[in-house]
Amino acid sequence: MGADGRGDLASRSVARRLVVIGGDAAGGSAASQAKKRDPGLDVVVFERGRATSYSACGIPYWISGAVEAESDLVTRTPEQHRANGLEVRIRTEVIGIDTSRNVVSWRDLESGAEGEEPYDELVYAAGSVPMRPPVPGIDAQGVYGVQTLDDGAALRAALDSGRVQRVVVVGGGYIGLEIAEACRVRGLDVTVVDMSPTPVGTFDPDIGSFIADAVRGEGIELVLSDACGAVEVGPDGRVRAVVTASGKELPADLVVLGLGVRPNVRLAQEAGIPLGTSGGIAVDARMRTQVPGVWAAGDCVESWHRLSGQRVVVALGTHANKQGRVAGINIGGGYATFPGVIGTAITKVCHTEVARTGLSTREAGEAGYSFVTAVVDSTTRAGYFPGASPIRLKMIAERRTGRLLGAQIVGKEAAAKRIDALAVCIWNEMTVDEILSLDLSYAPPFAPVWDPVLIAARKAFDAVEADVRSL
Repeated sequence: MGADGRGDLASRSVARRLVVIGGDAAGGSAASQAKKRDPGLDVVVFERGRATSYSACGIPYWISGAVEAESDLVTRTPEQHRANGLEVRIRTEVIGIDTSRNVVSWRDLESGAEGEEPYDELVYAAGSVPMRPPVPGIDAQGVYGVQTLDDGAALRAALDSGRVQRVVVVGGGYIGLEIAEACRVRGLDVTVVDMSPTPVGTFDPDIGSFIADAVRGEGIELVLSDACGAVEVGPDGRVRAVVTASGKELPADLVVLGLGVRPNVRLAQEAGIPLGTSGGIAVDARMRTQVPGVWAAGDCVESWHRLSGQRVVVALGTHANKQGRVAGINIGGGYATFPGVIGTAITKVCHTEVARTGLSTREAGEAGYSFVTAVVDSTTRAGYFPGASPIRLKMIAERRTGRLLGAQIVGKEAAAKRIDALAVCIWNEMTVDEILSLDLSYAPPFAPVWDPVLIAARKAFDAVEADVRSL
């Protein structure tokens, strides 16, 4: 090894080399799988942050205190990766890719040193970057994104400082509501601003209204059908308020951006790696890009939606890990494919759980489907059993065929994980009449004798039959 610990490139040039850009879910999985299947492979992982293979989805719960230590979010440290034969370079950013020479250019963010690393295979797993509205003051001190573990650490440090009481969260999607909950749990005054008429715009409005009621019930103020127009900055250079597009002034000691993310594809574009129609990197089923020797996985790639047939970008750790695994298996000499997505997602806001899978009514219409819907209100357990709580479940089924196209759930504890059963049904193209006959488990502490899934399927089947009879 050289004095900087990076090794002598000339002495190592015989071995096949894999370079991975990004050391979190997709990159870490790809590197680990490739090395496991081909132990002679040289693997170099570049990670601009200080942590590898961590749960970004767990950051809000660390901020709230539900997760005690930052280290609890880390699945595999750089040291553990190195013990498994991976050369991990943290706080080192890839600043360029030359696919004609098969090299990447890097910069050490601590020392400022720069250099090049050759590769035989390259995995682009640069993830995503938070969306920032182009409004005055958005880069002021006191405005935070929550995308990486380093972002989370900076936000938690600010909240721990004792100088923050009023928090404005810009964006009412999953991450926005999770951060709003975390701040509310800490006893802070929280306002969420969102352009949609109901929070989490991927849900249908009738389900979204229940989410809105639940959020307000936790003491979180909602400003809906409005947008962030500007961030006002005080004389000390820190944020002091958010001004909405309609002119409302919302006092703030701290602002969190929860507007979602976009794929981090700048380096790929500069290197001539083609993007797809969604704006993510175009890959095939094996996670290969259109450039020989270059693979991509995670939040930066587009996936095939099994229902709509469209190419979509879905920034979820579940997909990132699977896609990284597929890329690593193929690089290591095996064969694997990524079969697509169906839009399954779940979260909670304090005591309310929400989940969805498949298509919403808007998405189903945009995909060209004609459909019927069914909504049921039931309980999570037998109604007489202690702890039974309300649950609302909505199903979207294709006209005439009865094929399940989508489902949404909102309820209290033990409600939302039912979405997994419905995701399996959608994945296997089941119809609602098939679903209503499923042999689901029953005992009073867990479900009514007719589980809400079965009740909704029966109601959806009735809607399909009524539609057929009306023809």
